[in-house]
Amino acid sequence: MTEVFLQARGLTCERDWRVLFSGLELQLEYGQMLQVSGPNGSGKTSLLRLLAGLMQPTAGEILYLGIPLGRQRHELARHSLWIGHAAGIKGLLTPEENLAWLTALQNSASDEAIAEALQAVGLKGFEDVPCHTLSAGQQRRVGLARLYLPEAPALWILDEPFTALDKKAVAQLEQHLAGHCERGGMVIFTTHHELQHRPASFCELELGQ
Repeated sequence: MTEVFLQARGLTCERDWRVLFSGLELQLEYGQMLQVSGPNGSGKTSLLRLLAGLMQPTAGEILYLGIPLGRQRHELARHSLWIGHAAGIKGLLTPEENLAWLTALQNSASDEAIAEALQAVGLKGFEDVPCHTLSAGQQRRVGLARLYLPEAPALWILDEPFTALDKKAVAQLEQHLAGHCERGGMVIFTTHHELQHRPASFCELELGQ
């Protein structure tokens, strides 16, 4: 029997006195890719933040390996990676410095691993320039380089990860996300982009219906 990594039971989310969704049920198993879809305002980002332990539900519960998330929020943080809609980097720092700072919150990466991750996302030659001088797409790739570091967490929670990327970078990221799932990792994400490459484990949750 496949072990359930993350599960939501009767999940309800209310924001600004408006119910975004209620009674939501889902479960995520190792190797699975889950796309959260729905119109603007349906609660996609809120659901991701709930599953990442960054928000509290109005009702219902989230279980991490069968135990309520409230008891082990820090444990989930160790085994998951959240990348929000914004690039999530500091403009005055270089790409190398940003990755060193971000990875220090979990597993510190070596200078060599950081250089290889930046090369993987097409930023070779830009490692030591301030990020505020980079284009929006390059800044996005700095944040996404965390997905290419060794010993990346098992669960990736990504809000609109394809934003500002060109076609080549989009195709590369699609392959990388699928490969992570095929190796037993998990991905939960939102996007307005139509995926061209989906792993066999792909499934979709539609909000706002």
